[in-house]
Amino acid sequence: MPKPFSSLQAQSPIADAQQSVGKAHRAVRQAQSHPSEDTVSNAYNAMNKAEKALQQAEEYLSQQPEPVERAREELSQDRYDLSQVEDQLK
Repeated sequence: MPKPFSSLQAQSPIADAQQSVGKAHRAVRQAQSHPSEDTVSNAYNAMNKAEKALQQAEEYLSQQPEPVERAREELSQDRYDLSQVEDQLK
């Protein structure tokens, strides 16, 4: 997992979004290592929360979108990884 965007950690909406993306990332890794309907569901829930946090951060950072874009890219990769796990369960 990439390093957090440390220069922005003091800014609450950004820190919240980073934490949410990190939790989603960990939930996806959990689903990958222990595939089940529960772990996949938990990962999707975490990703949805991260999306909401990113939307709030995006509004907060309307003039500096780069950190939010990087976090969205990471979340997008996690969403793809989770879809692979879900396909294994079918």
